[in-house]
Amino acid sequence: MSAITGEILTFSQEKGPDVKLKVFGDEFYSRYENLDGYTVVYDIDLGQFCYAYLIKGEFVSSGVDLSRAPPEKIWRHLKESEQVRNSKFETRYARMNPPAELYRPVANLRTFGPNKGLLEGRRLSEGDIKGLTILVQFKDVKSNVTQEDVDRMLNGENYTENGNFCSAREYFRLMSGGKLNYTNVVVGPITLSKNRQYYANHLLVEEALDMAIDSGVDLKIFDSQDEGIVDAINFLYAGQTQYIGELWPHNYFLKLKRGNMKTHFYMLSSLGRSKEDMSIGTFCHENGHMLCRWPDLYDYGVRDGDFEKSAGLGYYCLMSAGNHNNNGRVPSPVCAYLRYLVGWCDNVVRLTRPEKYQTVHGDYNTVHIFESRKRHEDFCNEYFLIENRSQLDLDKDIPSSGLAIYHCDILGSNEWQGGTPTKHYQCGLLQADGHLDLETNRNMGDDMDLFKETTATAISHSTLPSSNLWDGSESGLTISNISTPGQIITFQVGTSEVRPAIQAIKPSIKEKEIPRHAELIKIMEEAQVKIDEGLEKLKAIA
Repeated sequence: MSAITGEILTFSQEKGPDVKLKVFGDEFYSRYENLDGYTVVYDIDLGQFCYAYLIKGEFVSSGVDLSRAPPEKIWRHLKESEQVRNSKFETRYARMNPPAELYRPVANLRTFGPNKGLLEGRRLSEGDIKGLTILVQFKDVKSNVTQEDVDRMLNGENYTENGNFCSAREYFRLMSGGKLNYTNVVVGPITLSKNRQYYANHLLVEEALDMAIDSGVDLKIFDSQDEGIVDAINFLYAGQTQYIGELWPHNYFLKLKRGNMKTHFYMLSSLGRSKEDMSIGTFCHENGHMLCRWPDLYDYGVRDGDFEKSAGLGYYCLMSAGNHNNNGRVPSPVCAYLRYLVGWCDNVVRLTRPEKYQTVHGDYNTVHIFESRKRHEDFCNEYFLIENRSQLDLDKDIPSSGLAIYHCDILGSNEWQGGTPTKHYQCGLLQADGHLDLETNRNMGDDMDLFKETTATAISHSTLPSSNLWDGSESGLTISNISTPGQIITFQVGTSEVRPAIQAIKPSIKEKEIPRHAELIKIMEEAQVKIDEGLEKLKAIA
């Protein structure tokens, strides 16, 4: 689930009326404020949201609920210490990964795994995969969405209800070129024993699974690999999405043994109160983690010491914020990078010769790649991908229209928005206007991001953005003569003499302070002047 920054949402309380809060965070770490800006926490003992104190870097309930005035000497916009935030983040993020006894341990928990850019774990990105979807409702919150409604949304042919582009099954079949046929058996709804707010602090998965088994569900039919492991379990709960605790939509690993069968990964998300709330976006995003082991392509903002969020690929990929396009009803396609990683692109067009190429919109089985492999390297981890992202079909709600150029490095991480030789994005969109809006979290995409019609050189070693590698050396990629966005985009690839890096280390300056490249140059020039003036003064004193 992609991050939320300041969105106002409604939350229920066990004791008291619903409250509106501003939400900051994601399923791994989140923070809440009332509309006056005071930080709040949910007090389990009182069953209400209360104003928060900050004690030893951690939020503690004041015991004063939000119907009353805030306590004296309490500050607005409190934030926990980096150490506390990191600890809470790592605890929840670790739940995404299988235990070390099943797979080799991960030394660091960033947005990439050592599995060639994918997350660790059992990958099921091809073949006939049958998932179990359990509809869940609470004592106090029900839904009029039926089992038949959900079955059509997940499995239907030519499904377009409620403005959805297609069913979840059709989405994965389209993205995979027919390689993945993912269907779901839908059971329920089953009614849990407690009110909804109780399950924000107590995971509902075991109770719901046991009730489904008691109703006659046979877990063996969900084991496509005959390994005694349930391939995929989805829990869809009644009511609007609750962005808090264990109800925040997520995909985690949980090993439970029921008879001869074990569970591994599961997904939990909301169902809505009515059919009008139904959308495929979040379901596809979370199953992208569970089945394909795709990482999130955005910055969680609580790692690596900077605590700065960035948008990653924004609205341009399902695994960034694209699952929210058109309220989740027309999710963005999976970007070429992730489709390429899981082997869905049979037609690999290598841009090795200086000639005219064309890319067809919606041809998800094809990928255009430019590799700058050094002579002594048998394996290339850094490369460029090009695809047609005109505003058609699943792309109709993305912010821009044209040719997308991605700079990819499977050893990178979308936690690293800094763009240095050693710390940079795993997959970054080269924004045609030369701005770093996605890296600096200024937006999730705008009209100037993709390359539109031009007869000039659109990208080379000397343009902004450039096609240089992360170490500063030239990749040799030059693209010009791009045609108008549409079903087919043509472009010219030319080669240039590849020269080594002139500077291997870029200056370390926080991107939030650098809205534009031109401003960076100005800042560096002014800084150099001050340094020179300071050196002259030191010489005079000496």
